[in-house]
Amino acid sequence: MKDLGKFLVKYDLQVLVKEAVMAGKKYKYILFDVDGTLTDPKIGIMRSIDWALKKVGIVEENFENLARFVGTGVRKSFMEFYGLDEELAKKASSYYGRHWSELGILEADIYPGMGELLAELKEQGKRLFVATSKPTFYANPIMKHWEIDHFFDAIIGSNLDGTRVDKGEVISYIFENYIPNVDRNEVVMVGDTVYDIVGAKNNGIDCISVTYGYGIIDELQAHEPTLVVDSVKELGDVLKG
Repeated sequence: MKDLGKFLVKYDLQVLVKEAVMAGKKYKYILFDVDGTLTDPKIGIMRSIDWALKKVGIVEENFENLARFVGTGVRKSFMEFYGLDEELAKKASSYYGRHWSELGILEADIYPGMGELLAELKEQGKRLFVATSKPTFYANPIMKHWEIDHFFDAIIGSNLDGTRVDKGEVISYIFENYIPNVDRNEVVMVGDTVYDIVGAKNNGIDCISVTYGYGIIDELQAHEPTLVVDSVKELGDVLKG
């Protein structure tokens, strides 16, 4: 009962914070992550990672372990999760990119209601950007495949050479090149991982964490995002203010 009481207090506080943010915040510039935020890419990514690992001589016995690659920088994750050195991680990333661009992209799906939300935000005069750790080279065809690319002022990701993979660097690039003199209180990052939260904080902007993606809720809350929402509808309630 004691734990239940703590949960209810925490839940009530979250509701109050959510209501306060929804009532007082009006974001004009909205940055979206891709994987786990705009689209559900899980199966396509996992199959492409599996193929890349096999190409460099690694067999992952538990296919579900590959889900941890969703929403992360692939080369960095190869090094972190499988101990690959930089050279081999680069090669594995190349194999992954080849498989994903040919097959994996077609196995992703846009989250229900997301296309409609983007259209409404655009109609309201919001400026929308994609800010992803995925290479821009791959992010562009995803947006085109789901016919949502025209909603965004720019689609910005990492470079194919492995630079600008940090989410904070991606956000900083958008500020420098597209919205250099805006009030940062009017800018928000939307994403499903702690990388989005950290990147947003490093650039002095708010972050809305979504729980329908692949981030772990306890980790998200530990990094204290501005707000946590549980669905595309909830996200829309906040952003359309």
